[in-house]
Amino acid sequence: MDSSTLFLVVFFTGLTLVGAGLGMAILLSPKSFNAQKGEAYECGIPTRGTSWMQFRVGYYLYAILYLMFDVEAIFLLPWSTVVRELGVPGLVSILFFLVILGLGLAYAWKKGVLKWK
Repeated sequence: MDSSTLFLVVFFTGLTLVGAGLGMAILLSPKSFNAQKGEAYECGIPTRGTSWMQFRVGYYLYAILYLMFDVEAIFLLPWSTVVRELGVPGLVSILFFLVILGLGLAYAWKKGVLKWK
């Protein structure tokens, strides 16, 4: 069996299994149509007023900074496993990466983004 045939077999097997799982979920899941299901609901307490409200931009900036440093950790793990094979150029490139992230953190700190108000 060549690689393209194997790919097609695996691809169609995956499609079949996903389709079967979705079909079974649609057929076997309980169905109830209730007006309460469409309401905003949190912690067992019905909402008062409108559910649409604006959040301060600081929350979004805090989330973006978290994601930035989370991605940094994801990039550092594979680098740390092959650091010996990369040698000095690999070390210089990761140091450049860390310096750019450090500058971003210093900028955010200076602007007061990290203060949770």
